[in-house]
Amino acid sequence: MSLESSTILLTGGTGSFGNAFINRALGRWPEATVRVFSRDELKQSEMQERLNDKRVRYFIGDVRDRRRLTRAAMGADVIVHAAAMKQVPASEYNPFEAVQTNVIGAQNVVEAAIDAGVRKVIALSTDKAVNPVNLYGATKLCAEKIIVQGNAYASRSQTRLSCVRYGNVVGSRGSVLPLFCRQIGEGRFTITDDRMTRFWITLDQAVDLVLYAFDHMVGGEIFIPKIPSTKVIDVAEALDPDLPIEIIGIRPGEKLHESLLTVDESRHSVDTGYAYVVIPEHSWWDEHPHRPEGPPLEDGFAYTSDTNDQWLTIEQLRAVLA
Repeated sequence: MSLESSTILLTGGTGSFGNAFINRALGRWPEATVRVFSRDELKQSEMQERLNDKRVRYFIGDVRDRRRLTRAAMGADVIVHAAAMKQVPASEYNPFEAVQTNVIGAQNVVEAAIDAGVRKVIALSTDKAVNPVNLYGATKLCAEKIIVQGNAYASRSQTRLSCVRYGNVVGSRGSVLPLFCRQIGEGRFTITDDRMTRFWITLDQAVDLVLYAFDHMVGGEIFIPKIPSTKVIDVAEALDPDLPIEIIGIRPGEKLHESLLTVDESRHSVDTGYAYVVIPEHSWWDEHPHRPEGPPLEDGFAYTSDTNDQWLTIEQLRAVLA
């Protein structure tokens, strides 16, 4: 799907993903317009000064505010929903706030998109939404369900909604990398468990996935990229092999390993080569839509960070982190 001459509404547009997406959009589609929707006026001001591009418009607003979100969506062709509370400890300590932003915010995106006649919506999700053990993951699971089932409300409109789900983003806010970089100055790394593994994706790959989803979505799919795993302890060694490591124990709400696709989901998923795609189990339209094609997954297949067949070596990690 070409977004040339399109108006793109980007919630959470001043975040790590938002910055990467805007850079790609401005370079790839000279006639596109991006509406940045976020609640931090300072970040918007800094972005506006840095980009100095009239193709980017700035809306102060919160996804909790449906009326403001609907106003921002008017005339938009597509929505990329990246706004979220994503810090696990903050979500645990402020559960009502996490629900308002991540759950009610997702509902507001669905309703605003339908009311404004937006053609396509892609919402960003996380591996934490799979078999969640903390509130952040639980809210993102709810958000996925709301986006997918939002197609039931949109069945008589032109709006179609899908999700992308991926793992830890290299260098994003809340990832382990900024913490480790700070700890280099403190003279030690702290790791919760030396067995811990995580999926690993770059910001550019995350943008690629969203654009792939726009190209292939019909409505209700969850797109999951094929990405490598890494041991968290290897990330520390890649940054500084001589720094001592202290094992401090798993924190509340933390997993040893993450999952991007469960056995139950794999029963209605396909492998497109580039990604695994979870096909919705419900049909919202009279016609049979042309879904992403690929072979079905083997019975019992699960996509987890510890059983992945792709692993980053320490040398590859250093190249990514350089």
